Amino acid sequence: MSVEPKKMASYGQEKMLTSPEQQALINEVRRLIGPQSGKASIFCSDACISRYLRARNWNVKKAAKMLKLTLKWREENKPEEIRWEDVAHEAETGKIYRSNYIDKQGRTVLVMRPGRQNSKSTKGQIKYLVYCMENAIVNLPPEQEQMVWLIDFQGFNMSHISIKVTRETAHVLQEHYPERLGLAILYNAPKFFEPFFMMVKPILELKTYNKVKFAYSDDQNTKKIMEDLFDFDQLESAFGGKDDTGFDINKYADRMKEDDKKIPAFWSRENSPSSVPNHVPSLDSTRLESDTDASDNEKLNSSPDPEVDTGIINPGQKSLVNEGERNISAD
Repeated sequence: MSVEPKKMASYGQEKMLTSPEQQALINEVRRLIGPQSGKASIFCSDACISRYLRARNWNVKKAAKMLKLTLKWREENKPEEIRWEDVAHEAETGKIYRSNYIDKQGRTVLVMRPGRQNSKSTKGQIKYLVYCMENAIVNLPPEQEQMVWLIDFQGFNMSHISIKVTRETAHVLQEHYPERLGLAILYNAPKFFEPFFMMVKPILELKTYNKVKFAYSDDQNTKKIMEDLFDFDQLESAFGGKDDTGFDINKYADRMKEDDKKIPAFWSRENSPSSVPNHVPSLDSTRLESDTDASDNEKLNSSPDPEVDTGIINPGQKSLVNEGERNISAD
């Protein structure tokens, strides 16, 4: 099947990568990082290497460097060995938890409530975030490799803002979990949060920034977008859904303890991350961006991945755009 390359002015000159070309780049990254053993060998599946390549626009040297740093980070921090008992105290208020539903694309959903922050320890907060990320990945369906963050700002005030935690969160997410975030919905963020978000924009990579969307309960188009993404019978009432069960720490603890039992099998050769299909949008052909990139503003005004267009607004917009005018992409 032949694929006609599409040229997008905001991205400069582009080449097209076929699946064999993708595999060749994956093999080259594998050569550059050298032989791996144990969990590192299992971690470095083709699907994993592909995520690092996509995060670095299929630049082999940059992807290999990034992956090497993650392997070092995982060796030092051993995220796959964190268990519920290690982080239970951070979870007591329900500030972050994996929901018991997925979105309509099959993506795991992490619910975050920054207004319920119960810790001043940056290290403790990041450790719990990492535990939640690892848990979300373990629970991804075989055909999916990304997750959704639903961030509820109820009870949030200025005292909950931390540049240090935000910077560390962005670093861990972008450097060690590339292409794992599909979409982050900031629900009912207060007005004072939007300037803060613009202030931290420089620490966010463009792809990450484009995945962050603001949504408001009093906006009718937001409701339609949420209905397109979620089953409202399962979605929590805080996000406009019909489920008003609420967070129960005891029930959640039981779920996490059961999930912890899955981890050894997940990291076995038979049921490892390498068994997950390499789920890349348009797998038959992938754009390879040139080193001459357009400006950030030009890129933000483009729609590089319309397949996952959400239409939810970015900060600074007063209302959601009309259905026929949506041009915002969540890579």
